[in-house]
Amino acid sequence: SVPHLLLCNGLWPHARTDGPEAAGSEQALVRPRGRPVPPFVFTRRGSMFYDEDGDLAHEFYEETIVTKNGQKRAKLRRVHKNLIPQGFVKLDPPRLHVDFPVILYEV
Repeated sequence: SVPHLLLCNGLWPHARTDGPEAAGSEQALVRPRGRPVPPFVFTRRGSMFYDEDGDLAHEFYEETIVTKNGQKRAKLRRVHKNLIPQGFVKLDPPRLHVDFPVILYEV
């Protein structure tokens, strides 16, 4: 019950927009131009950040004390400075590229 990839002899399925085959809405197999492109994506840009302490998170907040009418209250303030982007993250397992036309089927 695992989906499998079907790619016939290095040919990509594409919908035809011209010729007599277009009237029947049939698909044509075309060979990719240029350098062969793998259908998988192995890395992506990370969406998290490192702070000064080396902690990793999507957002960071710090507690600040606010005095209002003589009363001290604690408030959370979002930190925007001194954050380092996570960089690229390895995907395990690899994902299919969004622009790669492929037929999925179950066996």
